[in-house]
Amino acid sequence: MRKLILLSILSLPFAVIAQISSVNIEKQAKDVNDSVIAWRRHLHQYPELSNRETNTMNYIVSKLQGLGLEIKAPFAKTGVVAILKGGKPGPVIALRADIDALPVIERVNIPFASKLTSEYGGQKVGVMHACGHDTHTAILLGTANALAKIRKDVPGTIVFLFQPAEEGPPGTEEGGAPLMIKEGALSNPKVEAVFGLHISSATEIGTIKYHSGSFMASSDWFTIKVKGKQTHGSMPWGGIDPIVVATQIITGLQTIVSRQEDLTKAPAVITVGKITSGVRANIIPEELNMEGTIRTLDSKMQKEIHEKIRRTATKIAEASGATAEVFIDTKTLVTYNDPALVKMMLPSLETAAGKANVSESTWTTGAEDFSFYGEVAPSFFFNLGGMPAGMDPKNAAPHHTPDFFIDDSKLDVGVKAFCNMVFDYAKLKSGK
Repeated sequence: MRKLILLSILSLPFAVIAQISSVNIEKQAKDVNDSVIAWRRHLHQYPELSNRETNTMNYIVSKLQGLGLEIKAPFAKTGVVAILKGGKPGPVIALRADIDALPVIERVNIPFASKLTSEYGGQKVGVMHACGHDTHTAILLGTANALAKIRKDVPGTIVFLFQPAEEGPPGTEEGGAPLMIKEGALSNPKVEAVFGLHISSATEIGTIKYHSGSFMASSDWFTIKVKGKQTHGSMPWGGIDPIVVATQIITGLQTIVSRQEDLTKAPAVITVGKITSGVRANIIPEELNMEGTIRTLDSKMQKEIHEKIRRTATKIAEASGATAEVFIDTKTLVTYNDPALVKMMLPSLETAAGKANVSESTWTTGAEDFSFYGEVAPSFFFNLGGMPAGMDPKNAAPHHTPDFFIDDSKLDVGVKAFCNMVFDYAKLKSGK
């Protein structure tokens, strides 16, 4: 009788066997969803800034204990790496969530709104999960709990990366994905694929959007120091005005994008976000500092723009008798979704959200330090909807703002997506 049952199972079509697996994942994700929401709301109420996520780290560890995982903490200052060894042979893959918050004062009227303050850049600031990292962390905790319950069926080894400082470590500190990699997050054990997700406040809840190839932009921050000659404001000819020179440089920077780069190849953005100069209305100052960001979706274009910024700033300054020094600091690389990996994993997302709820989007000029993982192993990063159903995306508060809001009732879609990727990747790699 047992042999007959076994033969019956083996004779089932592959699609039916896959359906049995997906039903099991569906149940696990549903069972853990209430906990995922509770974890997310706790994290939202008690956010911490980059490289300062000590309480967050301890909270994550407390929710992983008892699952039979190998836990490494602290990792990369305030992060956590947890390793689950499945009951079946298979590959080593990594799933990543970022855990840090932003220096933003929350304005959203919810019971679990953040009231915390901290210090950032020498100023007292509010602290808020204004980019959804609390949801990412809760989803990954839910995934770890779900997979631990069905460990005997899990193929291979899963490395859960709870990464601090995605928004950038303060000052000259190390942090984020580069430090995770440096300390061996992807090499001990050696990871062969990395998956991650990002909640989106302007994408409808329960839906998933992805893009093959270049998905998110590189992020470079620049500083331009313009030096002129101080003089009385009533006699500008007696000096060299660095403010006027700076305005010409800013205009020149915009022509790099609009007149010098082939925008049919990929978009690019150069933004000056901060200018500091002068102490008094009737004094033309000697120096001016401007700071800004560069966003590109092509690595060759990124290098070209760096050189053109240097040339534009120095030559315009020179033409007025001033000098300009340019400093460029690369924060992230282009987040590149390996096309073969995307094609392989697309059915996993469709199973999680429903085929009608998964669509390919265009690329974005936002940036992610998840990009560094893609330099070590093939990677796939996608967006999960968090906007209330029926809402106009134009009315959704952007990320990094005080009014940023996420509907957290369907975070289980993220859990299902990660779990499906674990099983489907192993299945497809084995050829079975």
